[in-house]
Amino acid sequence: MNGLSISYELIGTTGQPWAVTPGGRYSKDDPGIRELATELARTGRRVLIWDRPNTGASDVCFEGASESEMQADTLAALIRHLDLGPTVIAGGSGGSRVSLLTAARHRDITAGLAIWWLTGGVYGLMSLAVHYAGGSFTAAWRDGMEAVAALPEWAVPIERNPGNRQRILDQDRGEFLATMERWMAVYCPREGELVPGVPDADVRKLDVPALVLRSGESDRHHRRETSERIAELLPRAVLREPPWGDTEWEDRHTPEAQKEGLFFRWPLLAPMLVAWADEALG
Repeated sequence: MNGLSISYELIGTTGQPWAVTPGGRYSKDDPGIRELATELARTGRRVLIWDRPNTGASDVCFEGASESEMQADTLAALIRHLDLGPTVIAGGSGGSRVSLLTAARHRDITAGLAIWWLTGGVYGLMSLAVHYAGGSFTAAWRDGMEAVAALPEWAVPIERNPGNRQRILDQDRGEFLATMERWMAVYCPREGELVPGVPDADVRKLDVPALVLRSGESDRHHRRETSERIAELLPRAVLREPPWGDTEWEDRHTPEAQKEGLFFRWPLLAPMLVAWADEALG
């Protein structure tokens, strides 16, 4: 898609198509993603799970105004390539941002939108800038592209797609540094843009059925007020409580939960997603 090799899987053969996107630099193969897709498929949906560029077995890519925008355009291209038609775009954390960008930029392939764990607030957004681009910028600045390829954050994409190492090494160092700074700058909080790269005015125009799950009050990364304000902006949104407690995000980072995986409990979302879709989409 768009010149990239993308790893994906379709679960289910008929019914309303869905696309589920995880967050972070996590793969479709992380625990909870395929399990959620399977639960949705059991209700007569056809579910796409995929590795975004820079995750899993897909190619790395360092183009675009932002990493999330590049990934959103790739998802839209994949949906068109598979001829899925209007699709319910769903995801959490970084996947919610990519989902919102996909829907806003590609209304024609969006049947509905379901998002949770939406990052917001100064601390949450600035943390993302450092998390996604800071390490690569520092390594390239100090020691060049060989050092970037050796970073732990690129270990899985290189292990699962060995050509990615050479793709990283082939980057012009100066252009790569400029890209990392451009991608970081997108996360700078600004008026009229709750979600990086999506002006609030564009969110107000997104007239598709939408489900927004309220973030936990304790969650400093995915701020509750961000979820509430996005639900207010989306003209056809409903705001609902998630199927877990207020401290779910923090609980997922305990040593015991880390063995299970960040998205291990996402299958709990299936009944809520299905009920909303049956009501909103018919």
